[in-house]
Amino acid sequence: MSAHRLSLIALLIAAPAALAQSAGGHAGHHPATAAPAMDHGEMQMQGGAAPADARDPHAGSGGYTLERGPYTLEGPRSLHLADEHRFARLSVDRLERVDSRDATATVYDVQGRIGRDYTYLALKAEGDYADGQLADAHTEVRYARALDSYWDGHLDLRHDTGSGPDRTWLGLGVQGLAPYWFELDASVYAGSAGRSALVLEAEYELLLTQRLVLEPRAELAVHGKADRANGVGSGLSDAAFGLRLRYEITRQFAPYIGIEWHRKFGQSADFARDDGETARETRTMAGVRFWF
Repeated sequence: MSAHRLSLIALLIAAPAALAQSAGGHAGHHPATAAPAMDHGEMQMQGGAAPADARDPHAGSGGYTLERGPYTLEGPRSLHLADEHRFARLSVDRLERVDSRDATATVYDVQGRIGRDYTYLALKAEGDYADGQLADAHTEVRYARALDSYWDGHLDLRHDTGSGPDRTWLGLGVQGLAPYWFELDASVYAGSAGRSALVLEAEYELLLTQRLVLEPRAELAVHGKADRANGVGSGLSDAAFGLRLRYEITRQFAPYIGIEWHRKFGQSADFARDDGETARETRTMAGVRFWF
């Protein structure tokens, strides 16, 4: 075998060892070691409370806005962000025919609102219509403002009408989305002659399918002073819990059926019995929910 061929073979044998030595000889290089095990319990996952300026559209702009700064365009603005527009909406959460042992009534719960993301004005109306008259009606003007990403504070002016004397209330409260997707609305009211009230409402939507939704709903009222003319006692006066099963033909239109248990407590129950009414009853209903 020629010397040339022997030299070529020796070079091929020595090349891998030389390359390995060259790779390991760089300054600061250490032989590869096994990576330490990762403890996932110490990882900071995304989530937690939203930052204080989460709903501020200018928080990350460095002080620049569409009206001032080096990039301001002359003339009328051609770009408007969503939170700069006014939106209007009318929602009928409940329009239902209710049957109970004592009577059959039509119940409505309607809200119209107009405003922006941060502030809006709403008109709420709910009540029972039976035997050709309003048995119990609440009409409320509400001014609401965002407190954070999930909660609004509101100031209310409410007027109650029905079989007894009319009452007018000034209210203050909060509404929003609680953890685990519960919708809550809590309001305290002050009326004339030292009257006061606390009203709590809670709802939850359980999606059985993409169109079939089961909605538990609870409401209770507490009064600080008895109002015999309207059949209301002091303390916990009444509470209701219901289940409504709706089918969303579209997101804007959904018929439903349901059942609700209603009970009066304390003096309110005594007043109802004195008037020949029941303190507790079970109601069945069928209705429709829509908005536009």
